[in-house]
Amino acid sequence: FNLSNYPNPFNPTTTISFEVRQTSLFVTLKIYNLKGQEVKQLISTEVQAGKHSVIWNGTDSNDQPVSSGIYFYKLISGEHKQTNKMLLLK
Repeated sequence: FNLSNYPNPFNPTTTISFEVRQTSLFVTLKIYNLKGQEVKQLISTEVQAGKHSVIWNGTDSNDQPVSSGIYFYKLISGEHKQTNKMLLLK
């Protein structure tokens, strides 16, 4: 997937980028806290081959700002999963 985010650490937003090499793929991108709890689902859709990016604005699923700390973003497609770490500094 070539999954990454920039900037990292970030405040107030970060751009999560990934690459799809197949013709089309159904992908889900979620944010988790250190406890492993889902904070927000950013996308859950079919994407075409190529580079894609999604901006996370540091809010939860209720659009409330989350606190400073370490978060994980996970890209899932079928049985393929990739997780990376990011740091929100306020």
